[in-house]
Amino acid sequence: MAATDNVTNNNNSVSKPSLYLQNMDEVQKVFQRFDTNGDGMISGEELSGVISALGSGTSPEEVSRMMNEIDSDRDGFISLQEFAEFCKGDINSVGDGGVRELREAFDLYDQDSNGLISAAELHQILTRLGENCSVQDCTKMINSVDADGDGYVSFEEFKKMMTTSK
Repeated sequence: MAATDNVTNNNNSVSKPSLYLQNMDEVQKVFQRFDTNGDGMISGEELSGVISALGSGTSPEEVSRMMNEIDSDRDGFISLQEFAEFCKGDINSVGDGGVRELREAFDLYDQDSNGLISAAELHQILTRLGENCSVQDCTKMINSVDADGDGYVSFEEFKKMMTTSK
């Protein structure tokens, strides 16, 4: 599920897990969902629109913070390269703030707030994002990460999926 990249940071070797998106094709597909006008860049307005469509109560200040975090060249837009770098994640960011952000992402999928993501909830979110998939497809996705075999993804399973390297 997650791959590991070794990078050098200030002469220290750091292991960075790739989050969820395993290859550039997957990154590009997700990027295109956010790039709603198809110009090859994600604006703050596009980011806010997609997040809003997912049912998140993300404030304009939070969207601005996300843009600042991802937009490394500070041109006001997120390029595919910047998006891909962001999708790689950083093992060091999964401290208190990183866990909070993972919880917020989990809560977007957990539509009934019962602490579990079902195939129906996953299907609902993916459909809102324009994915053409069935509930049966989503059941297969859920089963691929369901460590305890209950047919749902808990926050702990979600967190492990998003932060564990192979």
